[in-house]
Amino acid sequence: MYSKIIGTGSYLPAKVLTNFDLEKIVDTSHDWIVSRSGIVERHIAADNELTSDLALQASLQAIQAAGISAGQIDLVIVATTTPDQIFPSTACILQDKLGIRNHCAAFDMQAVCGGFVYAMNTADLYIRSGQARTALVVGAEVLSRILDWNDRTTCVLFGDGAGAVVLQASETPGIVASKLHADGSYRGMLKAEGNISNGLVQGDPFIKMEGQAVFKFAVKVLSSVVEEVLEENQLQGSDIDWLVPHQANIRIMEATAKKLGLSMDNVIVTVATHGNTSAASIPLALDTAVRDGRIKAGQNILLEAVGGGFTWGAVLIRW
Repeated sequence: MYSKIIGTGSYLPAKVLTNFDLEKIVDTSHDWIVSRSGIVERHIAADNELTSDLALQASLQAIQAAGISAGQIDLVIVATTTPDQIFPSTACILQDKLGIRNHCAAFDMQAVCGGFVYAMNTADLYIRSGQARTALVVGAEVLSRILDWNDRTTCVLFGDGAGAVVLQASETPGIVASKLHADGSYRGMLKAEGNISNGLVQGDPFIKMEGQAVFKFAVKVLSSVVEEVLEENQLQGSDIDWLVPHQANIRIMEATAKKLGLSMDNVIVTVATHGNTSAASIPLALDTAVRDGRIKAGQNILLEAVGGGFTWGAVLIRW
């Protein structure tokens, strides 16, 4: 038994914040941002938009593309670092907004930018074990709410958005393999340390990042985990039709592709139009490539991500 993607969807908030807009907010420039990250613009959620609202729109697209009803879903996983509230989970809130009344399992997964590959792996295991037949897996973030807009090293990089896939049990290959890793000893390189205590925010709630250290670590572990998945499945980089990486930084994507011997022509890149959307970035890029026809049946697709924690992983899919 395999789990196969039968539908994809995505959503970006209406408000667009360009690099030129940021020039008016913080000491930076369009050219500097593009040269360092490849980002041209990012989307910002409206004041009344919650993570679950973004997730809902992406989910409705994925459900429609899959040609199923929401009632057929028996597992909901939302990968997010920016939930609607402390609890209940954003997944339970999404389940309610979708009108799913079959008491299916629903929970959030927190692995920061690695969240979507973690969630895909988890949903795959549920389906392979027979505990679920049709799973909705969503990556959704409103990172703009944990950004310090005076910190030019972080506020220029991140944006809001959501992406979703519907996985369904199948006799034919879909998710072929996946690998997940974590190393908490590196947690200080990328963090948002704030917490709630006695009704007040304790500590610094904004994203802080050691840019160069994160870059070096990301390139190393991404190429390593991809090579691990390929080796275990007796494949080479040339066997991959499309690499769909976490859309954090164009330089990380280029360096990873080079290490794997992949042409950038085989890498799905959407970071320019939405920036780093953490757990949402892979499903956003995947949906783009599915809908514009680049991803086709029979192709080998490789998803890979690294995020604060540190967490990292890869998922190999036969489309």
